[in-house]
Amino acid sequence: MARSALSRDEVLDTAAALVREHGPAALTMRRLAAELGTAVTSIYWHVGNRESLLDALVARTVTDLGTIRPRGATPAERLVSVARALRRALRERPHLVAMVHERGLTERMFLPAQRVLAREAHAAGLRGAHAARAVRALQFQVVGYVLIERNRERAPAQSPAEEELWREETAGSDPELARALAAPIDTEALFVDSVRALVDGLLAGAGVSTGDTGDGTVGRGPYSH
Repeated sequence: MARSALSRDEVLDTAAALVREHGPAALTMRRLAAELGTAVTSIYWHVGNRESLLDALVARTVTDLGTIRPRGATPAERLVSVARALRRALRERPHLVAMVHERGLTERMFLPAQRVLAREAHAAGLRGAHAARAVRALQFQVVGYVLIERNRERAPAQSPAEEELWREETAGSDPELARALAAPIDTEALFVDSVRALVDGLLAGAGVSTGDTGDGTVGRGPYSH
């Protein structure tokens, strides 16, 4: 028996879940109706045809990426937090992001995150070309990193693997290097390290303090009260 009550948000939530898990090809009106326990005609009433549904999912994805909020006490911490949040958002919805790209809305999708980065760059004391460079550099770092992660995850099993390639003799006089490169990659830690180095370089290059006192603690910045 078909359900009597159904909201547009519920339809979009379920459709987005299908796309996230199985990709756009899995999203048919019949399958969506089955997931919701309703009739196909009810889906049409709430969201229109499949193309309208895909457009609605794209619009929602664009909106979702506009909800990123910075955290931290210093300019560097807040810029890094935005980069981490953007990476997480892209990682959580690769198929939806691909749909946005296919519809030519990639720049629109990244605009909210760029605005957040620009505000934080201004708060850090960056202006003009320095601020624009920071925004673009961080966006490219995030997107490039996510693409590399996705490529590694989808790649076939490698033979020989890194742990086989990196042995003590490969690293010359640095056996610790060989052991570290042969170990599994902590992608989150590596991302944070690379973004922090990038942010520190951008701020230092513009003569802005990163908030690091040099003794392992963070100095007071414009966000500390």
